[in-house]
Amino acid sequence: MSAKVPEPAPPFATSDKNSFAYISAKDRWPVIVTGAIDDVHRAIVDCEDDGKRKEGKTILEGLAKLKYELQHDKQMTSLEDDGQSDIQEYNEQLQALGNPNWFNVPWLYSECYMYRRMSTLFALSSHWRTYDIFSRQKLSTFKSSQPAVLELAAKYSSLIGQLEKDIHISKAPAELEDAERTLFVEMCEICLWGNATDLSLLTSLTYEDIQKLQGSDARKKAEKNILVNDLSEAYTALKRAQKTGKQERRVDIILDNAGFELFVDLILAGYLLAAGLATQIALHPKSIPWFVSDVLPADFAALLSALANPQGFYSAPEDSNKSKDQQPLSENEVADLSFLFQHWSTLHAEGQLIIRPNIFWTSANSYWHLPGSAPALYSDLQQSELVVFKGDLNYRKLTADAMWPTTTPFTTAIGPMGTNSGIRTLALRTCKADTVVGLPEGEDERLKAMEGGGGVDGPRKWAWSGKWAVVQFCDGKA
Repeated sequence: MSAKVPEPAPPFATSDKNSFAYISAKDRWPVIVTGAIDDVHRAIVDCEDDGKRKEGKTILEGLAKLKYELQHDKQMTSLEDDGQSDIQEYNEQLQALGNPNWFNVPWLYSECYMYRRMSTLFALSSHWRTYDIFSRQKLSTFKSSQPAVLELAAKYSSLIGQLEKDIHISKAPAELEDAERTLFVEMCEICLWGNATDLSLLTSLTYEDIQKLQGSDARKKAEKNILVNDLSEAYTALKRAQKTGKQERRVDIILDNAGFELFVDLILAGYLLAAGLATQIALHPKSIPWFVSDVLPADFAALLSALANPQGFYSAPEDSNKSKDQQPLSENEVADLSFLFQHWSTLHAEGQLIIRPNIFWTSANSYWHLPGSAPALYSDLQQSELVVFKGDLNYRKLTADAMWPTTTPFTTAIGPMGTNSGIRTLALRTCKADTVVGLPEGEDERLKAMEGGGGVDGPRKWAWSGKWAVVQFCDGKA
């Protein structure tokens, strides 16, 4: 094991009843485990193999035990060895914490532990090793995102055609760069608000709710809710690298959610390549089912399969959408989605769009530990022109999920990922947890004083809903 890196401040813990950590452990996690139980039960009903059915019942017992221990604040137990290299570290960290109970443990560790423990139940079986308990939910939510998918598909296919034909070539260089900067900002903001359908938080969304969260009108209304926006600085860094004539310019995206958010991540990736702001995009998914909606390698295939046959995908019956009849897609809509399938498949086949899972992304470590725990990964990220960290969990890990004063500079809060790290970090984060840094003096107090914000002396409830966002950049190569 690598040497322990001291954390910068006390982490948020499930024992703090004024934090979202407590709310998560008490209210969210039992719902998530119950959903996993329901999914496996449904799979068992559809199963004809006796051996697989028997193993499924054993997994159900394990999930039920986890739910009981969580709801009754039992002691957290060591993870069973499923042959993966991270088990020892999880168990050593648990022991170092004093083998705590569920409601007296750092939030980041306990939440990661919960998903890792669920994973062991499947990894120790023969028939269920690669089963994703969250796959149905991810595909269902992507199907429910049809209006926004169609809107972006039409815009993207038109945009790529324009970029490939260089139709703006008649513009003056300064005018062209201003237009390009604006387009870059819009693409990244689309990517930012794609996180609005995080399934681990919004467990009761209806089809209509999802439509309200997505689409261009929703994005325009949400612009005022980006509390810090460093996108212009990130664009400047990419443009500077392009102007130097550097032949290999990679952008890495540390992914968050599957479904619609993965769709917009690919929109951003394709745009960066077509605009010449990158020559290669590396996408970093998780390697096991994680935080309900996080991207797995298999989710790429599922998304491309949906785009390859969009009429069949969107016309297939969906139990959760009984209230909303799906109309057949028009010829233009099918053509736009088919273009995405061909375009992204070609980029992947030609090596411009690559997928790089790593076991570190599902460790319980914050990214303060990245240089010591995963030096090869850290070194690889230093070769990137820009590393984009998507979503709330990545932000919590960047900042060690610590109780920073909200005015703490982002460059300080990300520690070894910050100044002089050799890594350019861009965090695209809609706020769904207490940790937030880089705010102007008095901003936290202003937001807490708003209706539903938690009150001046109360919890930071404004940061729990996903209504507010921060986009923060640190040039560790400067």
